[in-house]
Amino acid sequence: MDKNIKFKFTLYTLACVFTLVFFTNFGMSQEEQAPKIKMTVNKGVIKPMSIALPAFIKEEGANTIISRELSKVISNNLNGTGLFKTIAQTAYLDTPISFNTPVQFDNWSIINADVLVIGAVGINLDGRLEVKFRLWDVSQQKEIGKGKKYLTKQESWRRISHKISDTIYERLTGESPYFDSRVVFVSETGPKNNRLKRLAIMDQDGANFRFLKHPPSLVIAPRFSPTDNEIIFTGYETGKPNVYLMNLDNDKISSLGNLTGMSFAPRFSMDGKKIVLSITEGGNTDIFSINLGTLERRRLTSNIGIDTAPSFSPDGKNIVFESDRGGGQQLYIISSEGGDAKRISFGEGKYATPVWSPRGDLIAFTKINKGKFHIGVMRVDGSKERLLTTSFLDEGPAWSPNGRVIMFFRETPGKAGAPSIYSIDISGRNMKKIKTASFASDPNWSPLLN
Repeated sequence: MDKNIKFKFTLYTLACVFTLVFFTNFGMSQEEQAPKIKMTVNKGVIKPMSIALPAFIKEEGANTIISRELSKVISNNLNGTGLFKTIAQTAYLDTPISFNTPVQFDNWSIINADVLVIGAVGINLDGRLEVKFRLWDVSQQKEIGKGKKYLTKQESWRRISHKISDTIYERLTGESPYFDSRVVFVSETGPKNNRLKRLAIMDQDGANFRFLKHPPSLVIAPRFSPTDNEIIFTGYETGKPNVYLMNLDNDKISSLGNLTGMSFAPRFSMDGKKIVLSITEGGNTDIFSINLGTLERRRLTSNIGIDTAPSFSPDGKNIVFESDRGGGQQLYIISSEGGDAKRISFGEGKYATPVWSPRGDLIAFTKINKGKFHIGVMRVDGSKERLLTTSFLDEGPAWSPNGRVIMFFRETPGKAGAPSIYSIDISGRNMKKIKTASFASDPNWSPLLN
């Protein structure tokens, strides 16, 4: 991150950064931890960094609508983080007319812009869309990083907007990006007592919604592969829960071989070579891993309790899961090779649906306590538990690719109650509802797209 831009962040941004540093130090030795910073905060002021983002300059052959929509999508992405605020174009004193014209910085500093984005869009000789942009530090009157150029199909302009958003986010925060990604979820329609549930997919901002093709039966818990364009989910086509794989390129569905009993709650390992899931056999529900290349399965737990909702650590060495083996619903960690499980949750209430952060530092979970549902995070040893949300029903946390934002679904009470997808950052700030084409539950975030 440019050091001069960094100092532009106000207390709201600093609070988020300190929270991220605090959590990043989870699991580190004393020698590895970042230097401790002492500060006194008397009053918080929510004032994100100001960004000027004019409509992209329309070059040869470009569509006026696309030039405007490019900047609009980028603006929505950045504003949605809570760390940035784009300045309304009605306040601009200058309208760039050429991509290479020298920037008149006084016209942008007078409207209190910290950062300026100049972009242009045109049609290449081969008919492809050509999009380019440059990022400027207004106060220092210098470029932040190098400009970038993209060549793509004209219908892919929205994805280029996400890629540009990722570059801006990464350069200004120093964090890994997450905008060029998708979300798979369960789309729900109809009355509460007779709701139709179908698998659906969308961009992380709710755009490009489409249904996935699958047999007309109950489906739950879709999960992305970290390495391939496929998902895994639980379906009830046979009348009992079974785990299926779906190729998203052609919607082809396949089963995981001859699994006896009921199988459900699957998740991929980070290398995409294994899955971990629950299988019920002989009245017991235990955790198993399956090698997707050989379909060889390994039993990881053997207990009279219900062991379910497993999730791999990013390095594949451990698995977190929920179990009632101790008399109450709690979280445990076990080696991915099996062995003794270690309990990590000890707070009041019940814990469920644990998910390991892609950064490896935190575990997100659902907590039920005193009639309320919460989405929370804790260190991998169970310490430093923090509850981020409180509601009638919040459930099913899912991590963004960079491990800084969590999606979940919230259901409203009553006969007309219905679920919607929300997101919140791990500082507990900036909760927002994701616009979807229907009721929506059980989201799962993809890795960054290639």
